[in-house]
Amino acid sequence: MMLKIKRVPTLVSNYQKDDAGAPARSLGGCGRNCLKTCCIPDAKLPLYAFKKVTGKDLALRECGEPPVAFLDSLVLGEWEDRVQRGLFRYDVTACETKDAKIWMVIPGEYGFVAQLNEGRHLKKRPTEFRVDKVLQPFDENKFNFTKVGQEEVLFQFEASDDGQVQFFPNAPVDVDNSPSFVAINVSPIEYGHVLLIPHIFECLPQRIDRESFLLALHMAVEANNPYFRLGYNSLGAFATINHLHFQAYYLALPFPIEKAPTKKIANLNGGVKISELLKYPVRGLVFEGGDTLEDLSNVVSDACICLQNNNIPFNVLISDCGKQVFLLPQCYAEKQALGEVDAELLDTQVNPAVWEISGHMVLKRKKDYDEASEGNAWRLLAEVSLSEERFQEVNDLIFEAIGCAELDVNVQGVKEVDAVSSSSHPTTVVVAVLDLTLGRGFQAARNNKFSIRG
Repeated sequence: MMLKIKRVPTLVSNYQKDDAGAPARSLGGCGRNCLKTCCIPDAKLPLYAFKKVTGKDLALRECGEPPVAFLDSLVLGEWEDRVQRGLFRYDVTACETKDAKIWMVIPGEYGFVAQLNEGRHLKKRPTEFRVDKVLQPFDENKFNFTKVGQEEVLFQFEASDDGQVQFFPNAPVDVDNSPSFVAINVSPIEYGHVLLIPHIFECLPQRIDRESFLLALHMAVEANNPYFRLGYNSLGAFATINHLHFQAYYLALPFPIEKAPTKKIANLNGGVKISELLKYPVRGLVFEGGDTLEDLSNVVSDACICLQNNNIPFNVLISDCGKQVFLLPQCYAEKQALGEVDAELLDTQVNPAVWEISGHMVLKRKKDYDEASEGNAWRLLAEVSLSEERFQEVNDLIFEAIGCAELDVNVQGVKEVDAVSSSSHPTTVVVAVLDLTLGRGFQAARNNKFSIRG
């Protein structure tokens, strides 16, 4: 039996409405200035070439004020430029318009963030999505990121050839080597909401591989800002575009999942530590450390590949400047397709993907926003989680795949709390975030987000 659910797909590009795309012409392009072969040959786009992080660099680099906040400035500067050019579907910092974004920190132990975004889902009809198959072939006939306009691309993101950070404001696009792009999400959840699209012209389906996951970690390291996270949704875990991509945005507040206690369950060769989330509604694993960034990346990506190969939907949160990764297998869409989710939860139309699971609840109805509570958030997320028995079965598959035959029986206990929540996020952040709710605009938001390092 094929399992499907109906949901409203998020419009991440202004060209997504025309899924079939415009026919290519041999000369002059298709007229849309897209990224396909009809328009891209003569295109020039900014290129940010990052320095690959070595083991020594990783050990010395702390998440905080970088010598030059170049990627931060580039991402936000280019993102704000697209705001001024009217490329977004709504102003994510506005507070009183129909499509407004309003949010608050829910009182309680974890501080779940409730956001009202009524305009994000109302302009498109529900579409059927298959949710029982994590790995699906790429389909050129469906919307993919080669169909976005070049104006939606912020810059190319590639490793530097000479080991030094470089920026080229007008670089040719080397189609043959399939560069990676950073583009805007035209339906942003938060300030600076972008998409990282690895090797865009290879048209990879939405599936994790070692190289692409390492690229995502490098972006987190380059941003060097604890409030910049990257997220990934697999098919079956609320990804709606089957073209490999990560999402990222700034939220100047610790996520609830980052504050949850953990229990160490394994130490691996290469310095990677694996812990289990405790006292959190969604069961998951936390990966930290590593002698090199590649050590951490390989362990996490191999775990993700294991889940993909075993048809287990999952979400990933990259946190703490790439030093901490949360892996969260889930089953909400499967329960929804089987009719096992309470109708009251379904009526909220909340799609619990990586941001919601991390504690940033994007709500579609003012009723749910007005009644938001820690209990309601917990109730929804508990439906996302695997059962304890199933979670242990999945863990066994993961540990076998990553070559971890023996778990660390000397667990640290409930008192071990992730470093991100205690050191990287100063308490003064709440004051800065409240400025956004007053609608002080993009530049004020940018200033706040860069000043809250204590």
